Amino acid sequence: MKLVGKDESIIMDDNKIQQATRLLLEAIGEDINREGLEDTPIRISKMCKELFGGINQDASDHLSVTFHTKSNKMVIEKDITFYSVCEHHLLPFLGKAHIAYIPNGEVVGLSKLARTVETFARRPQIQENLTAQIADAIMKHLKPKGVMVIMEAEHLCMSMRGVSKPGSKTITYICCGDFEEDKALQASVFQLIK
Repeated sequence: MKLVGKDESIIMDDNKIQQATRLLLEAIGEDINREGLEDTPIRISKMCKELFGGINQDASDHLSVTFHTKSNKMVIEKDITFYSVCEHHLLPFLGKAHIAYIPNGEVVGLSKLARTVETFARRPQIQENLTAQIADAIMKHLKPKGVMVIMEAEHLCMSMRGVSKPGSKTITYICCGDFEEDKALQASVFQLIK
């Protein structure tokens, strides 16, 4: 089945997703014909389009429209809520992303930073790669003097299973360009996002 969204076309195999869901439910000992589970395979295939809709998206779709600026002052967008799915356990991790960049003659609409986060978050993912992918896309498409991406998230694979420590957060960050060596600049971003 082909689903065409606003900016992308996503091709997912609904039949395989539904088959896999039925097999999983049977494998854990559930009755796939009971009332509460009858439509679960269909719901799961619809959910996959939302959760994994970033697989075929390109961040350049969001970062290609820029605006000229004479300012070279830091821009920070903080508390960008995101949801992703851990590629190791297929359980969600969710939290906030914070992006700081120093323009080099061009800025992007603020919503485009949030859309960039969403593009990469809507894939089976690990937080470390997610952080780097966002920073790399901003560096590539905006060509700023520097970018810093900070992500903090709770991983349900750690909260619900295994060590079972709900409420614990994982923080990842990456610094590129001017942010890479300038510890004072990094510290000012950490201070501003508090």
